[in-house]
Amino acid sequence: MERAWLACFDLDNTLIDRDAAFRDWARWWCDEAGLGEAAAAWLIAHDNGGFRPREELFAGLRQEFGVAPSIESYDREHPSFTWADAAVLEGLSALRAAGWRVAVVTNGTVVQQTLKLEHTGIAAVVDYCCVSEAVGVRKPDAAIFAIAAERAGAVLDGWMVGDHPAYDVAGGANAGLRTILVGDRAGGPAADYSVQSVLEAFRIIAS
Repeated sequence: MERAWLACFDLDNTLIDRDAAFRDWARWWCDEAGLGEAAAAWLIAHDNGGFRPREELFAGLRQEFGVAPSIESYDREHPSFTWADAAVLEGLSALRAAGWRVAVVTNGTVVQQTLKLEHTGIAAVVDYCCVSEAVGVRKPDAAIFAIAAERAGAVLDGWMVGDHPAYDVAGGANAGLRTILVGDRAGGPAADYSVQSVLEAFRIIAS
């Protein structure tokens, strides 16, 4: 029997609102540390959507305010501030029910990304969660999509949905997948479709 087609999704700022979760974590941590809103505002302003290295971000916070979290504590704490909308979980489940193999393909650490996937309930409604640190390769390398396809039980044919033109759109295209860009981030190659919400991407894939 032929294996199913693949629907891949990025995690942060695609399936979940990672930036909102970071803002909530920053305000909580700064309050716990007795630093107040100015430090939280500094963290939020310098986070760069999660792409600024945590070592650099927290070193800057320590220089400005005298204290900073450890990366280990951040990796454990931040996931508890994430959530997935019910419509997102339903959309992923509906694709699987329609015969798609569904995989999350995310760059990041095993500890933090796994905790996010479990905490939000996403891990329970997809076929495979491919975390870059776990498999030793990162988007946009086509190899990470091949790994996701194999472990999800799919052929490497289908879709990649994400918010980053270089990692998700270029990466998906590198692997021969059709692509959907979520949001307005500029740069990189054009996606096959551009949408404002992953819910629109579910409808495109299912059509």
